[in-house]
Amino acid sequence: MFGRHLQRFKHAPAIPVMTQTMSIVFLLFFGYVFGSALAMPGSDYRSFLVPGMLVATAANGIMTGMFTAAQDSHRGVMDRLRTLPISRSAVPVGQALADLLTTAVGLVPLMLVGLAMGWRIEGGPLEALGAFGLLLLFRFTCTWIGILLGLVSQSEEAAGQLGGATFMLPLLSNAYLPVDGLPGWLRTVAEWNPISAFATAVRDLFGNAPVPADAAWPVAHPVAGSLAWALVLLALCVPLAVRRYTRGER
Repeated sequence: MFGRHLQRFKHAPAIPVMTQTMSIVFLLFFGYVFGSALAMPGSDYRSFLVPGMLVATAANGIMTGMFTAAQDSHRGVMDRLRTLPISRSAVPVGQALADLLTTAVGLVPLMLVGLAMGWRIEGGPLEALGAFGLLLLFRFTCTWIGILLGLVSQSEEAAGQLGGATFMLPLLSNAYLPVDGLPGWLRTVAEWNPISAFATAVRDLFGNAPVPADAAWPVAHPVAGSLAWALVLLALCVPLAVRRYTRGER
């Protein structure tokens, strides 16, 4: 199943390529347009932005995982796979691991563009590896969320429309902009968004921005908050996705 999904990416690379290209376009747009309008200097904002954009790209796993699972379900591929003598968990696990590998490769161009814009890794090598590991963990988690939603929707059209709505999630976080100036209730929503915890943790490990002391717990303790979010979301989505795949439409 892992090899099957790698072959899919090879022969139909439109979604990963589009996702990667849009991430680079957003990075350039936010870095040079919004960066010139903010109080912090442009180079400082780009150092703040690049880790957040890496996390936002990882969050796109919801869209790709949902569309792939819905496509297989809608076209009857899932029904055929259920007739084979293979582990029921192998199908979604193979999809999640293949997406994880392509993401690990796909983050490299985005990081290179960030370096060209002036972003630098200010932390140590172990901290940088930890940040990259958190990015992959978040992508793995988001892919499982997408797989579950795709199996529930069982429609390419519904998955496409819902996938477009996932672009709003990073906007309700500190991925692109600090949330200090938001109204109290909206700032609370943004800080309890899992993307905010992962973005803050990646910034901290890369040495790009300090951890805010007066934020909600997941942002004030970003590494612990990120791991807690990943554990909760995986514990919820993995069993439900495997059970949904096993039972099909029943």
